[in-house]
Amino acid sequence: MESSVLAFATDLLDEGADTFFGNLTDRAGVGGVTLASVYHEARDVFPHNPRRVIRYLEPGAAYFRPDPARWSGRRLRPVPSTAIGDRDPFAEAAEEARRRGLKLHAWTVFCHNDRLGFEHPDCAPANAFGDRHLTELCPAHPEVRAYARTLVTELARYGVDAIRAESLHFHGLRHGYHHERYFEELGPAAEALLGLCFCTHCRAAAVRAGVPAEEAAAAVRAELRRRLADDTAAAEPAALDELADGAVAAYVDASAATVTSLAAEVTEEADRYGMRLSFLDGGGPGSGWLSGIDLPALAKAAHQIETLGYARTPEAVREKLAAFALHGVRPRDMAVILRPMASDCDGPANLAAKVAVLRELGVPEVEFYHYGLMRLSSLDRIGAALA
Repeated sequence: MESSVLAFATDLLDEGADTFFGNLTDRAGVGGVTLASVYHEARDVFPHNPRRVIRYLEPGAAYFRPDPARWSGRRLRPVPSTAIGDRDPFAEAAEEARRRGLKLHAWTVFCHNDRLGFEHPDCAPANAFGDRHLTELCPAHPEVRAYARTLVTELARYGVDAIRAESLHFHGLRHGYHHERYFEELGPAAEALLGLCFCTHCRAAAVRAGVPAEEAAAAVRAELRRRLADDTAAAEPAALDELADGAVAAYVDASAATVTSLAAEVTEEADRYGMRLSFLDGGGPGSGWLSGIDLPALAKAAHQIETLGYARTPEAVREKLAAFALHGVRPRDMAVILRPMASDCDGPANLAAKVAVLRELGVPEVEFYHYGLMRLSSLDRIGAALA
């Protein structure tokens, strides 16, 4: 079974290569590192960082040095984080990984990009009223699709083994934004409908699929107005397949086709350079339809489906993978991310039992979240579990 730990470039820069890679090999005993190449805004606590305990990550920043010629004339382009100064953490990580015989993976957040969404609102998803979700990029927009493909091309020059594709899909309303507020209870149906994208490109894609996009948008607006005006209506169960005689459900299906085709394009680009592409499905089966996630189709489009095995018990991890199998995704075509911290594990035996479940089911790859956010004792748990 292949193994790696997810990490930030700032972990490498703050600790130095000897400490950082030494912890990965000597304590965690993994065969690779999965380094964030483009990441969203965050504020995190770092238990063992020698320079800081709390760090703010910039919105939509890149942690490698983009090639200016490759992005010439592009509106959407990666902007290096100010935290890396004049260094290139990916070049440093690639050199050190090669020296130590480790694999380097690029953990890349594609369509959840606060910086680019705010700078280019026309590239962000638009709800049925035309309001833009500025923390995101729309997977149907041609410039967004070109941006995603070019990111993969850029990362190939570092000798990356695999792209870990996060947020290569739509996001719903509640994906998380600073001081995000809902003082009236919206209800799950209204939240779902407010998260659908009706931008020009999404409507055009739906029309090409034979879906009456304008009728679907009008039905969504009417339903939202009804639920926003009345708390009794807001509590009613969702029945999206009944809106506009099924046009809204068909519109969502067209959105899924958009995501699948983008995943196929990005995977094809990765193939050109001998890289694998793992499509990260964070929510698991049954939770991603409104985000455009069609698991059986994506399993064919990408090299691998990656999921979060965040659970308290080994039995719960097994159940998660069984749910994927019911959707046509076999364990041997997956990678699973585990957390060795106290939120999921009550001790080394717990993590070892989860790793044993993955091995038993034939999962070829396990990753651990997250180097900088865990105590050093959690790195020791990884080493014990893999051994």
